[in-house]
Amino acid sequence: MSRSQKSSSEQNEVVRLDKWLWAARFYKTRSLATEAIKGGKVHLNNQRVKPSHHAEVGHTVRIKKESIKQTVIIKQLSAKRGPAKVAQTLYEETQESIERREKQLQERKTMMAGMPQFQSRRPSKKERRKIIQFKQENN
Repeated sequence: MSRSQKSSSEQNEVVRLDKWLWAARFYKTRSLATEAIKGGKVHLNNQRVKPSHHAEVGHTVRIKKESIKQTVIIKQLSAKRGPAKVAQTLYEETQESIERREKQLQERKTMMAGMPQFQSRRPSKKERRKIIQFKQENN
């Protein structure tokens, strides 16, 4: 039986890791998923693997994206990218990972709360007039 004649359940048994990461919406493109795996930012069962390594149900995937680290367990396999709701059913994030991510988020919020916020908008017409008037008075 050729690969194109296999049923959809048989095709789902073998999925490349980079394709699964893309289908589960961890990365926007397969090439970004491939680069992340090659760069050591994705580990399968605590081991560095190649992008072509097969993902299997029950495997643990550790993903580091920017400052966020996630540990997920593969629940379903899919080689097709679907809606976000469907993509969330492909994996389950571990409780430790969720707690660590929420703690990092809370720390980042507290750190940003103490930082001054700058306005990055242009002055209004009224504000421009005041600036011009101020400059003319000081000349």
